[in-house]
Amino acid sequence: MTSTANFQIALLILLYAVSPARAGTCAHDIAQTQIQLDRAIEKDAGARGWQPESLSALRSHQPTPRSLAEAEGGLGVVFTDALDSLDRARAADHIGDTATCSRELAHARAILR
Repeated sequence: MTSTANFQIALLILLYAVSPARAGTCAHDIAQTQIQLDRAIEKDAGARGWQPESLSALRSHQPTPRSLAEAEGGLGVVFTDALDSLDRARAADHIGDTATCSRELAHARAILR
């Protein structure tokens, strides 16, 4: 990965780590899990070496953890499932549903193991 791509991924991680003012009780755990997941996606992407550029890359669209996971295939499907769980955890946290948030976080963390 180029230093520009690394910078953009780091910026995305920081943006996810910043909690909104109305964040619920799971916000910190969600942010930590997102960081772990981003690192796992990056590691998997780096392990596969250079790949042909996707149409999105050719159109200068910036990579996201989800687009990296989808582009990788293999483990990318599993990582996409974990990203979906984090999205559901954020939604549950936003409405104050701690039980659902915890369940979705546990699912995402189980994928990372």
